Amino acid sequence: MKKYLALFLTMVLGVTMLAGCGSKEVEDVQDNAERTNLVVGFDAEYPPYGYRTDDGDYTGFDLELAQEVCNRRGWKLVKQPIDWDAKDMELNSGSIDCIWNGFTMTGREEFYTFSEPYVDNSIVFVVGADSDIQTAADLAGKVVITQADSSALTALESEENAEMKASFAQLEQIADYNNAFMNLEAGVVDAIAVDIGVAQFQLKNKGDKFRMLEEPLSTEQYAIGFKLGDTELRDQVQETLNEMVADGTFDKIVANYADFNLDQMVCLGK
Repeated sequence: MKKYLALFLTMVLGVTMLAGCGSKEVEDVQDNAERTNLVVGFDAEYPPYGYRTDDGDYTGFDLELAQEVCNRRGWKLVKQPIDWDAKDMELNSGSIDCIWNGFTMTGREEFYTFSEPYVDNSIVFVVGADSDIQTAADLAGKVVITQADSSALTALESEENAEMKASFAQLEQIADYNNAFMNLEAGVVDAIAVDIGVAQFQLKNKGDKFRMLEEPLSTEQYAIGFKLGDTELRDQVQETLNEMVADGTFDKIVANYADFNLDQMVCLGK
């Protein structure tokens, strides 16, 4: 009886293991199934690349590009607002498929799989319209603010700009640039280090409140960031972007943001 029982248990175990293998194969097939949507992680307070309208909808230059890519590939675009300082966790956990929102690739190339750069960007300083600050040297003894985990912060913390940063009375970090500009307008801080596209958006809306220093802090390039090693999705998106450049659709979307001089900053296809 014990012998038969042992044989029976062995057979049950074998069937269970086969069933498990079968489930794994199904999972693999599902994992490799044709994509149906693209989850784009973005900062909802980063105009003109991604922001929320008065109607509560999300839009922006990068989101318009993403929508056109999805339309052409038959994907549904899922716009996923994220905390910018949590972007790596969101990407690596699979909560989002890519970071597409004025995302600087310069200096980050080894941590992500990037698309080709599509915007040449500069980091600039913005001060109050009536401020006596005219150059970066005038920021000595002043309070400067920037977004946490931003490319502007990276630039300020670089060895190249160590002396400048040390001259500040204080370098503050904040969650988003909208609040940074509110602090500047209120006189809580003296200057903001910010991407030029964002600066131009604010100047367009409140040109009487702010002005931009002529000399940029640094220059950089924007690209779409995918999880390191995800070359398949990167290549699919890049292929479609190249098609959009070739048929003029890319430039038409750029024209929607003429007030921000994006046509002077775009580098894809140039």
